Amino acid sequence: MTQHDSPALPAHRPGASRQGPADPSPSRTTRPWMPALLYTLGFLTLYLLAICTPWGQRAENALFGLGSEGSEDAWIYPLSGSAYGSTPLPPLELSAKPTLMVGLAVIVVLTLVRRCWWPGCAALGVVILTTGGKEVLKSTLPRPDLVGAPENLLDQGFPSGHTAIPAALTLAAVLVVSPRIRPYTATAGVLWLACIAAASATMGGHRPSEVLGATLLACACYGLATWLLPPAAAPGATRSTRALPVITLTVALAIALVSGARNDTLTRSLVSAATAFICAALVWHAAVGRPAHTARRTRPALG
Repeated sequence: MTQHDSPALPAHRPGASRQGPADPSPSRTTRPWMPALLYTLGFLTLYLLAICTPWGQRAENALFGLGSEGSEDAWIYPLSGSAYGSTPLPPLELSAKPTLMVGLAVIVVLTLVRRCWWPGCAALGVVILTTGGKEVLKSTLPRPDLVGAPENLLDQGFPSGHTAIPAALTLAAVLVVSPRIRPYTATAGVLWLACIAAASATMGGHRPSEVLGATLLACACYGLATWLLPPAAAPGATRSTRALPVITLTVALAIALVSGARNDTLTRSLVSAATAFICAALVWHAAVGRPAHTARRTRPALG
């Protein structure tokens, strides 16, 4: 009698069922909500420490006592639009609203051309929430006078509107451009932000906390937008050359130093440059420095 062998069954190994392919179902997807929460907590912490404490107010008010009261000693003054007949560097002075409108129009055009509807809506949301939220927060967040400051230092400017525009437009553009040029788009935006943030701080229009607050607000809105995007529409992991982050942040530091420089005080120049560099690093990290926030991590399937 011939014995017919049945097909051999794969041997069962303990834990083998835990090594199956990842289940991409939305129910098993880990949403990247942590960055939005951290940026929001950073924004609130900055406000409480810099504005709602006596030592925070004294530290920032002391910067205005360094050097002359005007902005003429700032190196970037000829490009600020404050000088009579000068053309402002967008979005300084009266160029703020036109810069914002042009930026929104570019986002709409890119959305239509690339047919990236969800990322386009998210990009518009980042800009609208950042700039609109800035207006709401500036009018609602109190600035208590805890140190008897002069009247000209009591105006509420938290967060900075001029800094919010380049930060928001940079993060919005990252959402709608092609993945291949996303790192270079972020680089251009980060360098622009470094210049504007340093100029806003060194010319006396805003305190360092107001510049940093605007950047953190934009990053929080970007984190919220990427979290709410459907998994299929979320931006993929950004790839760039290893040298690009180093080159970008090095050039951003150089631009911040030049844009924040003043002829009358080294301390105020360095503080303004350091503030602008931190803003640039925050936006770079939010846009392309966290590959895990766009690459959806899934749990292994159980059987």
